[in-house]
Amino acid sequence: MTRTKIGLFGGTFDPPHVGHLILASEAVHQFGLSRLYWMLTPDPPHKQAQPITSLPHRLKMLQSAIVDNPVFEISHLEIDRPGPHYTVDTVRLLAEQRPDADIVLLLGGDSLRDLPTWRLYADLVAAVHQIGVMRRLGEDFDMLTLETKIPGLTEKVVFIDAPLQNLSSREIRRRVLSGEAYRYYLHPAVYEYMETHHLYR
Repeated sequence: MTRTKIGLFGGTFDPPHVGHLILASEAVHQFGLSRLYWMLTPDPPHKQAQPITSLPHRLKMLQSAIVDNPVFEISHLEIDRPGPHYTVDTVRLLAEQRPDADIVLLLGGDSLRDLPTWRLYADLVAAVHQIGVMRRLGEDFDMLTLETKIPGLTEKVVFIDAPLQNLSSREIRRRVLSGEAYRYYLHPAVYEYMETHHLYR
Protein backbone atom coordinates (compact mmCIF):
# COMPACT_ATOMS: atom_id res chain seq x y z
CA MET A 1 0.00 0.00 0.00
CA THR A 2 1.35 3.43 -0.98
CA ARG A 3 1.95 5.71 1.97
CA THR A 4 0.74 9.29 2.06
CA LYS A 5 3.36 12.01 1.59
CA ILE A 6 3.21 15.24 3.56
CA GLY A 7 5.46 18.25 3.27
CA LEU A 8 6.94 20.34 6.06
CA PHE A 9 7.89 23.90 5.13
CA GLY A 10 9.29 25.87 8.04
CA GLY A 11 10.33 29.48 8.34
CA THR A 12 9.71 32.85 9.92
CA PHE A 13 7.79 34.02 6.79
CA ASP A 14 8.55 37.64 7.61
CA PRO A 15 6.70 38.34 5.33
CA PRO A 16 5.43 35.41 3.22
CA HIS A 17 5.77 36.24 -0.49
CA VAL A 18 4.91 34.78 -3.89
CA GLY A 19 8.25 32.96 -4.06
CA HIS A 20 7.22 30.92 -1.01
CA LEU A 21 3.88 30.12 -2.64
CA ILE A 22 5.39 29.14 -6.00
CA LEU A 23 7.96 26.84 -4.45
CA ALA A 24 5.43 25.27 -2.07
CA SER A 25 3.09 24.63 -4.99
CA GLU A 26 5.91 23.06 -7.02
CA ALA A 27 6.80 20.84 -4.05
CA VAL A 28 3.21 19.62 -3.78
CA HIS A 29 3.19 18.77 -7.50
CA GLN A 30 6.65 17.24 -7.79
CA PHE A 31 6.53 15.12 -4.62
CA GLY A 32 2.84 14.24 -4.89
CA LEU A 33 2.08 15.67 -1.45
CA SER A 34 -1.39 15.22 -0.03
CA ARG A 35 -0.76 18.00 2.49
CA LEU A 36 1.81 20.73 2.98
CA TYR A 37 2.24 22.02 6.51
CA TRP A 38 3.59 25.54 6.85
CA MET A 39 5.55 25.55 10.11
CA LEU A 40 5.65 29.14 11.29
CA THR A 41 8.62 29.45 13.64
CA PRO A 42 7.88 31.75 16.60
CA ASP A 43 11.44 32.15 17.86
CA PRO A 44 14.09 30.62 15.56
CA PRO A 45 17.33 29.72 17.41
CA HIS A 46 19.50 30.87 14.49
CA LYS A 47 17.92 34.35 14.29
CA GLN A 48 18.26 35.48 17.90
CA ALA A 49 20.35 38.52 16.92
CA GLN A 50 17.89 40.01 14.43
CA PRO A 51 14.51 41.66 14.99
CA ILE A 52 11.52 39.58 13.88
CA THR A 53 7.98 40.83 13.34
CA SER A 54 5.57 39.76 16.07
CA LEU A 55 4.03 36.30 15.76
CA PRO A 56 0.40 37.53 15.48
CA HIS A 57 1.28 39.68 12.45
CA ARG A 58 3.25 36.90 10.75
CA LEU A 59 0.52 34.36 11.47
CA LYS A 60 -2.19 36.59 10.00
CA MET A 61 -0.14 37.27 6.86
CA LEU A 62 0.56 33.56 6.34
CA GLN A 63 -3.11 32.68 6.86
CA SER A 64 -4.05 35.28 4.26
CA ALA A 65 -1.48 33.95 1.79
CA ILE A 66 -2.55 30.29 1.84
CA VAL A 67 -6.27 30.45 2.62
CA ASP A 68 -7.36 29.63 -0.94
CA ASN A 69 -5.29 26.44 -1.32
CA PRO A 70 -6.90 23.37 0.33
CA VAL A 71 -3.61 21.41 0.34
CA PHE A 72 -1.85 24.09 2.42
CA GLU A 73 -2.27 24.19 6.21
CA ILE A 74 -0.55 26.09 9.01
CA SER A 75 0.81 23.75 11.66
CA HIS A 76 0.74 24.87 15.28
CA LEU A 77 3.34 22.35 16.43
CA GLU A 78 5.85 25.11 17.15
CA ILE A 79 3.44 27.95 17.86
CA ASP A 80 1.78 26.02 20.68
CA ARG A 81 4.89 24.84 22.49
CA PRO A 82 7.67 26.75 24.25
CA GLY A 83 10.96 27.33 22.45
CA PRO A 84 13.62 26.98 21.44
CA HIS A 85 12.25 25.10 18.43
CA TYR A 86 14.51 22.65 16.63
CA THR A 87 13.47 21.00 13.37
CA VAL A 88 14.39 17.51 14.57
CA ASP A 89 11.90 17.81 17.46
CA THR A 90 9.20 19.20 15.18
CA VAL A 91 9.66 16.34 12.69
CA ARG A 92 9.40 13.78 15.49
CA LEU A 93 6.17 15.35 16.77
CA LEU A 94 4.71 15.47 13.27
CA ALA A 95 5.64 11.81 12.75
CA GLU A 96 3.77 10.95 15.96
CA GLN A 97 0.71 12.86 14.74
CA ARG A 98 0.86 11.34 11.25
CA PRO A 99 2.25 7.78 11.55
CA ASP A 100 0.52 6.98 8.25
CA ALA A 101 2.64 9.42 6.27
CA ASP A 102 6.16 9.93 4.94
CA ILE A 103 7.54 13.37 5.71
CA VAL A 104 9.21 15.48 3.03
CA LEU A 105 11.23 18.28 4.60
CA LEU A 106 11.46 21.41 2.46
CA LEU A 107 14.59 23.52 2.82
CA GLY A 108 16.17 26.53 1.19
CA GLY A 109 19.62 26.12 -0.31
CA ASP A 110 21.22 28.06 2.54
CA SER A 111 19.67 25.67 5.04
CA LEU A 112 21.02 22.64 3.18
CA ARG A 113 24.49 24.15 3.23
CA ASP A 114 24.21 24.86 6.98
CA LEU A 115 22.64 21.52 7.85
CA PRO A 116 25.77 20.13 9.59
CA THR A 117 25.40 22.94 12.17
CA TRP A 118 21.79 22.02 13.04
CA ARG A 119 20.84 20.23 16.23
CA LEU A 120 20.98 16.42 15.84
CA TYR A 121 21.29 16.82 12.07
CA ALA A 122 21.98 13.12 11.41
CA ASP A 123 18.85 12.13 13.35
CA LEU A 124 16.86 14.71 11.40
CA VAL A 125 17.97 13.34 8.03
CA ALA A 126 17.20 9.79 9.18
CA ALA A 127 13.73 10.82 10.37
CA VAL A 128 12.49 12.22 7.05
CA HIS A 129 11.61 10.39 3.84
CA GLN A 130 13.04 13.02 1.50
CA ILE A 131 14.48 16.54 1.59
CA GLY A 132 13.25 18.93 -1.06
CA VAL A 133 15.73 21.73 -1.66
CA MET A 134 14.72 25.04 -3.19
CA ARG A 135 17.67 26.54 -5.01
CA ARG A 136 18.25 30.20 -5.75
CA LEU A 137 19.78 31.47 -8.98
CA GLY A 138 23.44 30.49 -9.23
CA GLU A 139 23.44 28.33 -6.10
CA ASP A 140 25.75 25.34 -6.17
CA PHE A 141 26.35 22.72 -3.50
CA ASP A 142 29.30 20.57 -2.56
CA MET A 143 27.22 17.45 -2.01
CA LEU A 144 30.33 15.30 -1.65
CA THR A 145 31.50 17.30 1.38
CA LEU A 146 27.99 17.36 2.85
CA GLU A 147 27.72 13.59 2.37
CA THR A 148 30.96 12.99 4.29
CA LYS A 149 29.53 14.99 7.19
CA ILE A 150 26.04 13.47 6.97
CA PRO A 151 26.16 9.96 5.44
CA GLY A 152 22.94 9.13 3.61
CA LEU A 153 22.08 12.75 2.85
CA THR A 154 22.60 12.60 -0.92
CA GLU A 155 20.06 9.84 -1.49
CA LYS A 156 17.38 11.88 0.28
CA VAL A 157 17.98 15.26 -1.34
CA VAL A 158 15.84 16.20 -4.33
CA PHE A 159 16.28 19.62 -5.93
CA ILE A 160 12.94 21.21 -6.69
CA ASP A 161 12.50 22.10 -10.33
CA ALA A 162 10.88 25.53 -10.46
CA PRO A 163 11.32 28.83 -12.27
CA LEU A 164 14.32 30.37 -10.56
CA GLN A 165 13.28 32.39 -7.53
CA ASN A 166 15.63 34.98 -6.09
CA LEU A 167 12.97 36.74 -4.07
CA SER A 168 13.46 36.77 -0.30
CA SER A 169 11.63 38.17 2.71
CA ARG A 170 14.71 40.26 3.43
CA GLU A 171 14.43 41.85 -0.03
CA ILE A 172 10.75 42.63 0.55
CA ARG A 173 11.58 44.30 3.88
CA ARG A 174 14.37 46.31 2.24
CA ARG A 175 12.05 47.48 -0.54
CA VAL A 176 9.36 48.59 1.89
CA LEU A 177 11.85 50.49 4.02
CA SER A 178 13.45 52.24 1.04
CA GLY A 179 10.15 53.11 -0.63
CA GLU A 180 10.66 50.86 -3.66
CA ALA A 181 7.93 48.89 -5.45
CA TYR A 182 6.98 45.62 -3.76
CA ARG A 183 3.25 45.13 -4.20
CA TYR A 184 3.33 42.38 -6.82
CA TYR A 185 5.85 40.25 -4.97
CA LEU A 186 3.12 39.48 -2.45
CA HIS A 187 -0.28 37.81 -2.32
CA PRO A 188 -2.79 40.70 -2.53
CA ALA A 189 -4.15 39.97 0.96
CA VAL A 190 -0.63 40.08 2.43
CA TYR A 191 0.05 43.39 0.69
CA GLU A 192 -3.17 44.87 2.07
CA TYR A 193 -2.37 43.64 5.56
CA MET A 194 1.13 45.13 5.47
CA GLU A 195 -0.22 48.45 4.24
CA THR A 196 -2.98 48.55 6.85
CA HIS A 197 -0.58 47.83 9.70
CA HIS A 198 2.36 49.85 8.33
CA LEU A 199 4.72 46.91 8.63
CA TYR A 200 8.46 47.06 7.88
CA ARG A 201 8.62 50.85 7.77
